[in-house]
Amino acid sequence: MSSPALVAVAHGSRDPAAADVVRGLAKQVRRLAPVLDVRVAFLGHAEPSLPDQLDAAGANTVIVPLLLSSGYHLAADITGAASSAGARVAGPLGPDELLLTALTARLAEAGVPAGTPVVLAAAGSSDPAAAADVRKQADLLADRLGVPVLAAFATTAEPTVPAAVADLRAQTGGPVAVASYLLAPGLFQDQLAAAGADWVTAPLGGHPALAGLVIERYRKAMLAKR
Repeated sequence: MSSPALVAVAHGSRDPAAADVVRGLAKQVRRLAPVLDVRVAFLGHAEPSLPDQLDAAGANTVIVPLLLSSGYHLAADITGAASSAGARVAGPLGPDELLLTALTARLAEAGVPAGTPVVLAAAGSSDPAAAADVRKQADLLADRLGVPVLAAFATTAEPTVPAAVADLRAQTGGPVAVASYLLAPGLFQDQLAAAGADWVTAPLGGHPALAGLVIERYRKAMLAKR
């Protein structure tokens, strides 16, 4: 009997490059786990929609949210669609130690010198649990790098990314890097360039570590009691 389908669901963006990143991530997952039926869905701005993909995927589908923290979309949109379709829902991708591989690689690719303080820049959410998840990931990154790391947000939550950059610069008197805690390019990634940092990293979605994390979330959901 074949394994249940894995539906990787992303927020979606008006920027076509964002959907390309998500589909590229799904392709990496298929290469690592060729026995899985890996499908992609979006909550908005791109097709297919999550309900349509769940209809096509069959029974016992596992939804893996391509979200870096908890929040409204997971608690409402994804969980609601899963309940209607009888699907399982895996946890969000972050916070997680495995994301440190992608974050540190992106910092190295951007040419950020060792010892540089970092702002971990997330999209933001009105859900306090989502902000707490981002701050936990910032703490993990600070432990890995041995430098100050502040969590900041492009919208809704505080501090803003420019405010966090200014705060770190005032504290340390030196250059500051912004580590993008975003999956794909789009409006929020574009905003990071204007935050006043000396370096801004690329989004995380194309890094191979994300594919391994998607598979880990799928397997964990499969093992969980329903």
